[in-house]
Amino acid sequence: MDPICAYFDSLKGKSISVVGIGVSHRPLIALLLSRGLDVTAYDRKSLEDLGEFGREYAQKGLKFVLGDGYLDRLEGDYIFKTPGMRGDLPAFEKARARGAVVTSEMEVFFQLCPCPIFAVTGSDGKTTTTTLISKFLAARGTRCYLGGNIGTPLLPKIFEMTPDDVAVVELSSFQLNDMHRSASTAVVTNVAPNHLDWHVDMAEYIQAKRAVFSHQNASGRLVLNYDNEITRTFAEEAKGEVLYFSFRGPVPKGVYLDREGNICVTDGNSVSVLMHRSLIRIIGDHNVENYMAAIAATLGHVDYEIIRTVAETFGGVEHRMEFVRELDGVKWYNDSIASSPTRVIAGLKAQTQKIIMLAGGYDKKIPFEPMVPYVLEKVKYLILTGATAEKIRDAIVSHPDYDPTSLTIEMSPSWDYAIDRARQVAQKGDVVSLSPACASFDCFENFEVRGEYYKNRVRSFT
Repeated sequence: MDPICAYFDSLKGKSISVVGIGVSHRPLIALLLSRGLDVTAYDRKSLEDLGEFGREYAQKGLKFVLGDGYLDRLEGDYIFKTPGMRGDLPAFEKARARGAVVTSEMEVFFQLCPCPIFAVTGSDGKTTTTTLISKFLAARGTRCYLGGNIGTPLLPKIFEMTPDDVAVVELSSFQLNDMHRSASTAVVTNVAPNHLDWHVDMAEYIQAKRAVFSHQNASGRLVLNYDNEITRTFAEEAKGEVLYFSFRGPVPKGVYLDREGNICVTDGNSVSVLMHRSLIRIIGDHNVENYMAAIAATLGHVDYEIIRTVAETFGGVEHRMEFVRELDGVKWYNDSIASSPTRVIAGLKAQTQKIIMLAGGYDKKIPFEPMVPYVLEKVKYLILTGATAEKIRDAIVSHPDYDPTSLTIEMSPSWDYAIDRARQVAQKGDVVSLSPACASFDCFENFEVRGEYYKNRVRSFT
């Protein structure tokens, strides 16, 4: 029997619990119900909060356990937990103790996927690198399934997939923290402090990133950032082929940028020039790194001409240094994905002039000091709002090079005020960028909602 059908048949007669009824779990719930399974959904939201989804799926036979204390009532033989919940929560530990299987949509997808998987993780650059890999492979005529942390759950598409397809998956540390399978090709773009409000410590965060390759065998490929001290050490643990990418110069094997700005490929013996970095349409050194990571992942699978064509035509991913509009000579950019200091640094490096920057948000318990020198160099007016506003201001004003005559810092009571204030202070020739350096959860559901809010506000200006 087909292993995919066999897996879902094995769930018949079992009770299935889905914890978390967010956007990513709704297609999973639909899939499980379509297979005739007994499914209960758990969430803190009320049935009223779930709106049309709750009414529709109650009629389809979905059962609900909702409201405060919903995890205290967790039952089920198979439990699909949302990635944002730690697997060591008491409710899950108790479920395992009584014999339940605690898993995730992504874990099961990796178990059942019939085609090769390219997986990308890292503190920064995941989405662009993942997107580039899919574009390279699709341009050669391969049907690609792009998903994971990038926003699309893939398990609901499992019955469409064939061995000739390719799955390209972005994976967060939340998803990897409990993973016991790895992709055939794994990419780690970089590792820097992030999500330390969720992970026990930096060591656990690093260990989660290792899971993207730690279950590979000798046929696997691992792509690592040679310039990042943490990722470079991962090579010692790799069981398969290791390729590197570097912005700073030659690597033992992989892809690198030479002094003339050429992106070069080396097999360890010979070197070939693939293209000059100027061919890449999207701006920033960090995007050159993203290209090199994607090139290394697809070496041997994609012709160089395809890569060059994508470089010339691909305009970037939404919410990543996204140009919104120009009004009265002022250019507005949306970099809502910049939810950590390292992402802000990458964006600031790409700027060719001093900018007006909007920052602040939910506190992920990571230090802001690393981005301060770049803020002092590239920002002339900083508007701070949200839970971390004072923390960011304190990191800047305590720096020995801070000069209030060169950088104006203004505290804002809201994002509305911050955006409007940027409009007031911006003059012809200025650049305004939403570069939060923080997660969005103190005000918005996610960084996409924050970015859309910003763009709509900016587009409303007349």
